[in-house]
Amino acid sequence: MAGERNLEKLLSSMSAELLDGLYVFATVPDGVLPSGLRPRMLFHEAEGMTLILLKEEAEAHGLEFEFPCRMITLNIHSSLEAVGFLARITTALAAHDMGVNPVSGYFHDHLFVPDGRELDAIAVLDGFTAKS
Repeated sequence: MAGERNLEKLLSSMSAELLDGLYVFATVPDGVLPSGLRPRMLFHEAEGMTLILLKEEAEAHGLEFEFPCRMITLNIHSSLEAVGFLARITTALAAHDMGVNPVSGYFHDHLFVPDGRELDAIAVLDGFTAKS
């Protein structure tokens, strides 16, 4: 199931959805996921396993964490081979002095933006669709 590859169509047709919850980034050095933990994303790195999960889950499992953030899903099925989609978005957010941690899933791209800046991010993203 191929996703959209046309950059202008991706930018003009996406809708940004702010998900509930406060997310954080944590790591598990030995790569073993604690029992009962349900991270939104995990990625194995040489130093350990990175987790993106709800803050309350990290706290409940006694995990140290960083970067309290909000999750925004870009509701358009973007191709994993699309060129420039996240680059345009992250550049626009950077122009508003906003860091972002983008994650690409099979169907959608997701942005983790600093807590308290989520409405600013939504406004920037809405600007792409307003131009069409």
